[in-house]
Amino acid sequence: MQTFAGKNVLVVGAGKSGLAAAVFLRARGATVVFSDTKPDLDFPVVGQHDEASDGFDLVFQSPGVPLELGLFERARQRGVPVFGELELAAAELLGATVGITGANGKTTTTALAGHIFTEAGLATLVGGNIGTPITSLVDRSRADGWNILELSSFQLETIAEFRAHIGIVLNITPDHLDRHGTMERYIDAKARLVETLEGEGFAILNAAEPNTRALVKRTKAHTVWFNLDTPSSGNVAFDGQRIWLGQEPLMLASSIPLVGRHNVENVMAAAAAAWLAGIKLEVIARAIETFPGVEHRIEFVRNLDGVRYYNDSKATNVDAAEKAIDAFPGNLWIILGGKDKHSDYTPLAARLAAKAKGILLIGAAAPIIREHLTAANATLPLSDCDTLEKAIRAARHFAAAGDVVLLSPACASFDQFQSYEHRGRTFKQLVKEL
Repeated sequence: MQTFAGKNVLVVGAGKSGLAAAVFLRARGATVVFSDTKPDLDFPVVGQHDEASDGFDLVFQSPGVPLELGLFERARQRGVPVFGELELAAAELLGATVGITGANGKTTTTALAGHIFTEAGLATLVGGNIGTPITSLVDRSRADGWNILELSSFQLETIAEFRAHIGIVLNITPDHLDRHGTMERYIDAKARLVETLEGEGFAILNAAEPNTRALVKRTKAHTVWFNLDTPSSGNVAFDGQRIWLGQEPLMLASSIPLVGRHNVENVMAAAAAAWLAGIKLEVIARAIETFPGVEHRIEFVRNLDGVRYYNDSKATNVDAAEKAIDAFPGNLWIILGGKDKHSDYTPLAARLAAKAKGILLIGAAAPIIREHLTAANATLPLSDCDTLEKAIRAARHFAAAGDVVLLSPACASFDQFQSYEHRGRTFKQLVKEL
């Protein structure tokens, strides 16, 4: 077990995870220094130059900081361990762990799994990429409890000793290529969740998604398949009306309180984890029916003069936006744009041609989205709005009763907002003020 007492630790990145890690390390006797641009921290601070890691015993990488920074490479060359929050928490986190990753759906699936486990009366902690740093869960964890963790590719790329008991991979579609560089490296990061599972563990994989299906070759764990597309295929199946766990019916899809076909997949994955944990099917179904949903994920905001407004700010990539569009029959005024992540937006064109009455472009990615969509379909109804506020005003002016105004940006938020949460709450406030 790693000991931190008397160690000099450099924490790179003073976001939520970095700050929680610093508190965790200091409580265990480490001397902590930050490498960041923030001057007002309760810790010493150095810059993010290549020599910043010199003289430290350990270097902590916050999830938002790329591993390619020179200070990480310099540390590795000197034999100094570079690790992230999963590895930091792993040795002391008590209980069993469900790790959940995927390009899309992981927040909803994590929150839903946490809800099911809690409703079943199990001691349950929920954290990770969903908003609560994993290191802050350690002191509350119990040997007889469950830790339900949403895990991003950034958190997974550095793990070595961390082991989940159940690993869920929902899907792997292009995302964060601005950070990982190639699709292969992105897949490799996601694959770490199931590669590190022990033989007695369980890998819950999406049989309908090629990149996820291929991970069966990269794990020693027992594989449990869920499949939305082929009724007879998989341990967790869907017959078009009902979800099945093994040979037993779980529930009708019409009883799921979440919008969209993709959410049936999320329910199947969360239910599979609960099933493996020994929770009774009737308890799982009842918990799913009472799940309130996740903020910023196709979240209903308001009905104004017959126009419904939905906040899907969590859709930070193209695949997520596709799923949101698929959740509605048509009459969409969709707001797209933000910070580009080297994405290809052309897959949206056919869906938008079929369902959109207006496409309102905002943010730094607007000209890139316009170029991609116009190349795919020159007749799409595109409008440049620049800001979210202008897009909402345009939608308010043009939308008629029966229409849907949907914020589903397909982009990161960091050009005009602090986070996707900030963007989503701004959208909701502006809509409520109409």
